Amino acid sequence: MSESPTLTARIANAVGALPADEWDALAGSDNPFISHAFLSAMEDSGSVGPGTGWSALPIVIEGDDGRIAAALPAYLKEHSQGEYVFDHGWADAWHRAGGQYYPKLQIAAPFTPATGPRLLLRDESLARPLLRAVELLCEQEGLSSAHATFIEPDQLPLFEAAGWMPRNDIQFHWENRGYSSFDDFLSALSSRKRKAIRKERTAAQAGVEIRALSGDEIRPEHWDAFWMFYQDTGARKWGTPYLTRQAFDLLGERMGDRVLLMLAYIDGIAVAGALNFIGGSALYGRYWGAIVDKPFLHFELCYYQAIDAAIARGLARVEAGAQGGHKLARGYEPVRTWSAHWIADPRFREAVADFLERERQGIAADQLYLGERTPFRKG
Repeated sequence: MSESPTLTARIANAVGALPADEWDALAGSDNPFISHAFLSAMEDSGSVGPGTGWSALPIVIEGDDGRIAAALPAYLKEHSQGEYVFDHGWADAWHRAGGQYYPKLQIAAPFTPATGPRLLLRDESLARPLLRAVELLCEQEGLSSAHATFIEPDQLPLFEAAGWMPRNDIQFHWENRGYSSFDDFLSALSSRKRKAIRKERTAAQAGVEIRALSGDEIRPEHWDAFWMFYQDTGARKWGTPYLTRQAFDLLGERMGDRVLLMLAYIDGIAVAGALNFIGGSALYGRYWGAIVDKPFLHFELCYYQAIDAAIARGLARVEAGAQGGHKLARGYEPVRTWSAHWIADPRFREAVADFLERERQGIAADQLYLGERTPFRKG
């Protein structure tokens, strides 16, 4: 596929097959999940690839110097699992109409509902050729659609300019308003909420030692413990955990300085854990699990310890993952997240566009409702 005499678009069979320095020069250092290290770890660990329903098809545009000038992480998907932007209803409707929704193309960081860049560009003028390459791939291979999920808001206009349909949802993020400590954050809350959180933290920490590990501090036995927790949570949530055991080893080896692993110990035995990734401006909570049922330990490890860590590192926010209205009472506020969608069939595209317009109205009302119910002091 060629876009101009000096630009060539091509499909690679893996992010790992592309030069790490060229990929990361476009991806930047702010978001860990779009890095060459993270995406290649997903491939090399078998978390994506044969048998997973995720086949890596990164698309790149090379300049006349032979270097990557634009890129995006794309996957041929045989299902809609691990995306956190739900299109099962679209798939069912298309199948009932006699169409074939799968396979589709997904532009995403696998298994990661965290906002970040999806178009990795040397220059914004390359956005349209890059998205046109996606559309041509879908047309040539008979794919029903292409979907870019958890798009950085600044990039949404690039998708809209190319005719892709925007969709939004709500997550709960904690915002650092210049707090110097957790108590400083608590002082911004209403008295009732402040007391409730202190009570939860006291109960969660009773008889528990919490260790925060990063980089070389994380040893194989720590990953073994966390793998046990992760398997339990994954089996209950998804049926089969998305990541393989090797994925955690590779993440530790390749980007350990961007990993923050919280482990809770009772009598010297690890009983629960929460895995976070450290970005340039945010802390991203990803996975949690436990082998004990201790009240409020989930909130402590996943939400309160994350706030502590973000304040200590001077990070602007904590993104604690998808869903979870219970985060609202703990100082996490409703924030819009964005995706963009391209549908090949004109009639199906029109039906989806109508659905999205009605959905947007409901989500806007939800965000307004939730925003009025944050635990912060009024006035």
